[in-house]
Amino acid sequence: LAQLEPENAFYNSPLAVRLKGELQLEPLEQTLGALVERHEVLRTSFVTEHGKPQQVIDPVMVPLEVVDLSEEPDREAAVQALAVREAAQPFDLSRGPLLRVKLVRLTPDEHMLLLTMHHIVSDGWSMGVLIREVSELYSAFAEGREPQLAELPVQYADYASWQREWLQGEVLDEQVQYWRT
Repeated sequence: LAQLEPENAFYNSPLAVRLKGELQLEPLEQTLGALVERHEVLRTSFVTEHGKPQQVIDPVMVPLEVVDLSEEPDREAAVQALAVREAAQPFDLSRGPLLRVKLVRLTPDEHMLLLTMHHIVSDGWSMGVLIREVSELYSAFAEGREPQLAELPVQYADYASWQREWLQGEVLDEQVQYWRT
């Protein structure tokens, strides 16, 4: 569908998280770097080679854009409008990253973190994992300790490879018939 309508953002997965209290920018930037390093899919793009889709995993860093709305008379309306614009901006699946992050400063001790991912690299369940990991990573970096996250036994590319091997022959025929029906 992204190839049919490349300027459409209907597969964007936006998330807005309100942060209260003192925010340290350096630990937040470290958090994003560690998160993208930990999850290959967050630095994966999808290209077509010889008519077939391919995953390309790059050492891409996700930039953190900081937007200061603290001087806006109606900060809530301004952050909501920014979140809507951000969620409506399409991704180019052939160029990563497929994750965008904006930190919006509302007051010195209140921020909004806007995360937008393409659904090809995340889903609703993944958002919960992402928030838990961001919380642990940020806390660890802000406190000067090692993050307490278990090693990942598989990455998305491993799952995709397994699924490709499984989805053949009779299984593929059954799945195709199911979706045709």
